[in-house]
Amino acid sequence: MNSQHRPNSLRTFTIIWIGQVASILGSRMTNFAVIIWAWQLTGEATPLSLLAFFTQIPILIAAAFAGVIIDHWNRKLMMILGDVMAGLSTVIILVLFLTGNLAIWHLYLTGAVNGLFGYLQSLAFSASQALIVPKQHYVRVGAMGSMKTFGSGVLAPALAGVLYYIIGLSGILVIDLVTFLIAIGTLTLVQIPQPKQNEVSQASTGKRWQQLTLGFRYLFNRPSLIALQLFALSYIFVDTASEVVAPMILARSGNNTAVLGSVQGAVGLGGLIGAILLSLWGGPKHRIDGLLIGRALVFGGEMFLGLGRLPSIWMGANFGAGLFKPLANSCESALWLSKVDPNVQGRVFAASSFLEGIISPLGLLIAGPLADYVFEPAMMPGGSLAPILGSVFGTGAGSGMALQLTLFSFVVVLICLGSYAFPALRDIEDILPDHDVEAK
Repeated sequence: MNSQHRPNSLRTFTIIWIGQVASILGSRMTNFAVIIWAWQLTGEATPLSLLAFFTQIPILIAAAFAGVIIDHWNRKLMMILGDVMAGLSTVIILVLFLTGNLAIWHLYLTGAVNGLFGYLQSLAFSASQALIVPKQHYVRVGAMGSMKTFGSGVLAPALAGVLYYIIGLSGILVIDLVTFLIAIGTLTLVQIPQPKQNEVSQASTGKRWQQLTLGFRYLFNRPSLIALQLFALSYIFVDTASEVVAPMILARSGNNTAVLGSVQGAVGLGGLIGAILLSLWGGPKHRIDGLLIGRALVFGGEMFLGLGRLPSIWMGANFGAGLFKPLANSCESALWLSKVDPNVQGRVFAASSFLEGIISPLGLLIAGPLADYVFEPAMMPGGSLAPILGSVFGTGAGSGMALQLTLFSFVVVLICLGSYAFPALRDIEDILPDHDVEAK
């Protein structure tokens, strides 16, 4: 293999990463502002969980064909297209807001568009990492990804919480547009290689159905990857827990957006510190341990978030949860990158997204109604669960969501620790060999 086809530095990844840092900061500021706007408009958790649901549904539809697109089309253009469409959606929301016509259903629609093109962009970037990053740095770039995510998690809530009452939703949307331009600009500076089409990826050339199903067949022929996929399906419980955090904090703090910003900023700060430490460390020898133990620690922290009743406890619990998120996320990403042939990663990752997309959105769909119609009424004074659990979670607004968060977080912890009982997942690094990289 010619050495020029091997990735040998982090330069290209770092340039793209800088643009994505700006983009995610703007997007998270917009998301924070939209949550405040929607909560002030409705006072219910259901619209907030539906925002996430409608963002996820297009991924289920797109995953059926996205892998073939990513493995054969220009990945750089796909990434630029994702930023362009997100920018156009922001323009539409801004115009509707300024003309007094913005409604919740507009956010569902633009969320669906952003979900579709954001997914294609994310898939193109994920499938390109093995072609632009040396294998020994997979966990490190995962840590950089976490630094991007959690760094914005520190700044975005703090900035948006202050700016919302100074420049309003419209001003934050304008900032979001500027960040999209920065992201597009950085993408124009780099070259992103296409995968070399070998016998694995070309085995079904000319047969459309076989091309579409290659990712699924690749997964089902490798029991350890199926085990890793089944573990990912537990995210239905993750979403059912996590989607009530913001409305729970708002309900229990008297709609104090500064408290919400501080709590969300705490998880970002924890994640940023965790990502920096992970980038210096390089990750555990056994990445499956980093995934399973790391995620168990994350949702152990989320349990304390639900059990607490004071902002200081919420911030401490969220900081602890955030500290271990980069470990879990980076190790999971490194497993997929190293165990899947780079030439078919687009189709395999799309198949994985499709399987997750069948199950995971259910968590988003039921999280709000469970809070509004089951847990919240049950934990009101005189509710069915208030006499039993009221001393633990309190009673009144937000107590039911606190119970929901704690219960489903505990389920995730059990799944993580129980996964060690399954050799196909526990021993994935011994069962499946790492793949080499070759690009054209």
